[in-house]
Amino acid sequence: MKFIGSQLAFYLSDRDFKRNSKILLKYLGILVIVVIIFSVLFHYIMNLEGQNHSWVTGFYWTLTVMSTLGFGDITFESDLGRFFSILVLLFGIFMLLIFLPFAFIRHFYVPLLESKRKNRVPRSVPNTTKDHILICSYDVIARDFTERLKHEQTPYYVIQKDPEQALKNYDDEVPVIFGEFDNEETFIRAKVKDAKLVLVNRDDIVNTKIILIIRNLAPEVTIVALADDNETIDVQQLSGANHVLPIKKWLGEQLANRINAKHAKSQPIGQYEDLLIAELPIHHTSLITKTIRETGLRQRYGISIIGVWKRGKLEPITGNEKLTDDSVLVIIGNKEQLSSIDDIFFDYVPNPNPVVIIGGGKVGLAAAQSLHKNGVLVNLIDLDPELSKKAQPFCHKVFVGKGSDYELLKKAGIMEAPSVLLSTHDDAMNIHLASYCRKLNTEARIVSRITEARNIDIIHRAGANFVLSYATLGSEAVLSIHKGQELNILGEGIRLFTTPIPPSLIDKTLGESNIGAKTGLSVIALKDNSDVKTLLSAATILPRGAEIIMLGNIDMRSKFNELYVDEI
Repeated sequence: MKFIGSQLAFYLSDRDFKRNSKILLKYLGILVIVVIIFSVLFHYIMNLEGQNHSWVTGFYWTLTVMSTLGFGDITFESDLGRFFSILVLLFGIFMLLIFLPFAFIRHFYVPLLESKRKNRVPRSVPNTTKDHILICSYDVIARDFTERLKHEQTPYYVIQKDPEQALKNYDDEVPVIFGEFDNEETFIRAKVKDAKLVLVNRDDIVNTKIILIIRNLAPEVTIVALADDNETIDVQQLSGANHVLPIKKWLGEQLANRINAKHAKSQPIGQYEDLLIAELPIHHTSLITKTIRETGLRQRYGISIIGVWKRGKLEPITGNEKLTDDSVLVIIGNKEQLSSIDDIFFDYVPNPNPVVIIGGGKVGLAAAQSLHKNGVLVNLIDLDPELSKKAQPFCHKVFVGKGSDYELLKKAGIMEAPSVLLSTHDDAMNIHLASYCRKLNTEARIVSRITEARNIDIIHRAGANFVLSYATLGSEAVLSIHKGQELNILGEGIRLFTTPIPPSLIDKTLGESNIGAKTGLSVIALKDNSDVKTLLSAATILPRGAEIIMLGNIDMRSKFNELYVDEI
């Protein structure tokens, strides 16, 4: 009985169910009025024929005729009475046999089933839940972020206010709870006080309200909010957010960091303790056509080459790889070592022409500002004149029109540009532009944003040298806060992994372990207590109690666990 009562209370509180129930009740009310009218007319006509019946008999006759039962025990003798019987019968067929079943199914049964289906979505987290992560929207960042949490076996729950979306998430086996964001009860049922972190990723205005509600309920919980507009960062911080992340602005800046312009040099892209991980483009340098071993960079500068980017793929090294114009070395060393290695670019004459940015939205504008700050000339193309006006202070020239317009691209300097940055919010357009720009300028470094991870390989094949997605940057930023680490954006899907050396590898050499060959991971360092060793070779021993630091993607890490950890 308690279950039935709770179910009934839910159905009665469901707005759609209540609305449909009202419609059905109105129809039933009309039906009752029609029955009463026919019963009154029954008595009137019967009196004209000299017959006398009770009111109960009138209702009885009306219902039997309208329902087509027609027992025949009570009949009219006049034509008027028979005509009235035909009228009642026809009304009964339409109202009871056609409209009533339809109205019942449409406005009661279907809404009841739908309401029951929606009620499958939980309204609260389990009572034992603790140190979990709450997410306020299952957007592209949340999807990428939750994939990382799954690998780390960190509990998380997505709060959804849309019942249809909540049900879809539930059917897709996403841990979800249903509730309104402006209701404190939603966050109480989500055990926000026991949560480790809350990701507030709705729009900026809604974010502020959510932050105020959460901070009132849980003064100590860490709140990470995403800001679409830079102007709202202070508002969300003042409302109680511990971290406010302007991801689109950061995305533009990260893409700008991958641009080849002015005098080439090593570009730091990450950090591990006091060691910097950097990219070293070797376009037009003396290193082209040499093998990794022949470069002698370790002997001359003390840095270690830990991988090579080739059209979006990070390839582990053996020493025999031949470098080409498309190769970008991934190196690791301290600040002094990275500064000294820039000597190899002294004989290189930089391309003085402006960088071309296609797409002047928030990402493109942030990239233009970053490049302008570093003294790089920028020519921007955008279809929207208003956006183009905003970009003018940071650009050498601004062109209004389609980025795929050959004449416009030519005017913007595509043929001579050292780099092209594609920042439209349409993946298909970015892929199209990457292919087009590559054909127009085979020498340019093409950097692009992307939204859907499935399009990354396609845009690399189209000609892009470096690709970074909004989802990757956002999820990496939130994950870094969750772990208390520095934010390292090494590339799409590429991460640093730190793990204790598995027992199966203890006292083996790095060469004997075959980690790179079997998993694709690049071993960049060994950490033994406070000692970090980066100058590794095939003869390096993997000691007991040390940690191994590797570079690669999640699939590579899973392969490592499968081969070296799970076998224990």
